[in-house]
Amino acid sequence: MVLELTAETFQKTLDDNKKVVVDFWASWCGPCKALAPIYEELSTDPDFEGVVFAKLSTEDHQDVAMAQNITGIPCMIIYKDGKESGRVVGFNQKPVLKEKLQAQL
Repeated sequence: MVLELTAETFQKTLDDNKKVVVDFWASWCGPCKALAPIYEELSTDPDFEGVVFAKLSTEDHQDVAMAQNITGIPCMIIYKDGKESGRVVGFNQKPVLKEKLQAQL
């Protein structure tokens, strides 16, 4: 299950969870739309047990996106203990994305 974040819930989610992956996306972004079902599938993958998968609209929450230095989307930022530990920018097929996320978690 993917958690929909807002500017109000973003920092609390990072503070309350050890490992969080946030997908920064926009409704007009074709690669973001293509990535959505893959990201949803990975959120229920047993290999990512204990990892919170979340998404944040860069359209609705531009202030958060700017604060996180989002320059291209889709952009997934991996946070460990509330701090960025890596990011994956652009569309990736499921096996490639899974491997990249696992390497940074």
